[in-house]
Amino acid sequence: MEQTPLYIRVHPNDNVAIVVNDGGLGEGAVFADGLRLRERVPQGHKVALADLAEGDEVVRYNVVIGYALKPLPKGSWINEHVIRMPSPPGLEDLPIATTRAPEMAPLEGYTFEGYRNSDGSVGTRNILAITTTVQCVADVVQHAVTRIKAELLPKYPNVDDVVSLGHTYGCGVAIDAPDAMVPIRTVRNIALNPNFGGEVMMVSLGCEKLQPERLMPPGTIPIAAAVDDVADIGDVALDQNGDVVVLQDESHVGFQSMITSIMKMAEGHLKRLNNRRRETCPASDLVIGVQCGGSDAFSGLTANPAVGFATDLLVRAGATVMFSEVTEVRDGVDQLTARAANADVAQAIIREMQWYDDYLKRGGADRSANTTPGNKKGGLSNIVEKAMGSIIKSGNSAISGVLSPGEKVNQKGLIYAATPASDFICGTLQVASGITLHVFTTGRGTPYSLAEVPVIKVATRSDLARRWHDLMDINAGTIATGQSSIEEVGWELFRLMLEVASGRQQTCAEKLGLHNALTLFNPAPVT
Repeated sequence: MEQTPLYIRVHPNDNVAIVVNDGGLGEGAVFADGLRLRERVPQGHKVALADLAEGDEVVRYNVVIGYALKPLPKGSWINEHVIRMPSPPGLEDLPIATTRAPEMAPLEGYTFEGYRNSDGSVGTRNILAITTTVQCVADVVQHAVTRIKAELLPKYPNVDDVVSLGHTYGCGVAIDAPDAMVPIRTVRNIALNPNFGGEVMMVSLGCEKLQPERLMPPGTIPIAAAVDDVADIGDVALDQNGDVVVLQDESHVGFQSMITSIMKMAEGHLKRLNNRRRETCPASDLVIGVQCGGSDAFSGLTANPAVGFATDLLVRAGATVMFSEVTEVRDGVDQLTARAANADVAQAIIREMQWYDDYLKRGGADRSANTTPGNKKGGLSNIVEKAMGSIIKSGNSAISGVLSPGEKVNQKGLIYAATPASDFICGTLQVASGITLHVFTTGRGTPYSLAEVPVIKVATRSDLARRWHDLMDINAGTIATGQSSIEEVGWELFRLMLEVASGRQQTCAEKLGLHNALTLFNPAPVT
């Protein structure tokens, strides 16, 4: 059946719109308002709504996303080849906490079934995580995890999973360099994620720079978790530095003795984790991370606005929500500083933007390097346009706090957690910051997921949701065709988050056992 030509214009001031139709539209297609395409325009790509002269502003989201490189008559295809990207906004003279968040009534009465920890945090899963101090031990730990899952886990039915927190850090690095704090605190805080129940066990090689006592200094682990039930783990002592197996220890004679030590230690942790039970918790105990990857032009029209609506619901319920990705908010920094709850929060946002500008400059790159071939194929011409669609995930609430990469969250509300935009690095850092559930939107499609927290995937387009029907949890593409509203999909997502957090429903990725490896952000030198 022939589709009626459709486009979406975000703001009345926009002079471009997005073609909605699956497969795009051919030359000569006529829209309801009489606009005729001068050439074929792929789905998600922009069409000029007015004649543009060379140098004219190209406006989407009521923001200048570029300047015409040549005359572009009404009905022309607008893409990255015909526009020039604007210069980045400066970090001076920005609006500081000038925008009052809209009045939103508290959202009460919503609960989920979670695992409450001794420090007051609440997990959505009950997982044994085995931390590594250095990449050298990663495969040994993974070998042990495979055996633990096969031989021990069936005896402890209340434990959801066993995961190895492997990474590529720990040695051969300038560990005393100032920026080394980023990967070190990231590894530390991942191990302390609420989904792991305060059970910290580490595997060390022995000779690495990141020694166990440096990774987990005294007092890092809550005492209740560190000293409870020592007898359960036999000869291995548990203290405030956590539980450690050192592979180079002289007691290990051969590979199997290493595996035996890891499994013996793991069983003590499994026994304690098996005693955990879900209990009814208010929605305010949720800590949610939101992110987008494999983005397209629909990301800012469908999935991300729906996530933004759900973000506002969560904030109204008293929960914690993190949004991230420095280069994907940098061009809208004025929006963020204006929405800051106070001047200190605004200055913290500026601090993180400046730090990342300097980091990119040292590497001979800038924010324009962010966009991928897939982003462009999906209709995003440059990082300015991508950023406008990305910011929408944060909803309309005031930004109440800012985290540097890998820092642990300690407050409620909407939090800006500064991270690179890389899907897997951003996800890793959000896990370190304490998320217990992740919401991930995609337009091009990606099987991305995490073993440490459940990941809800939201498709921006109905065609993607149809083709990847067993990988996408929610289809936001119905918003583009008018079958659903942003509010309806936002509520659908909010309710699904409560179901997934309660363990009553698994995400598609959980059912398939899909997950990405943890990927640390290490801005410090490697020696």
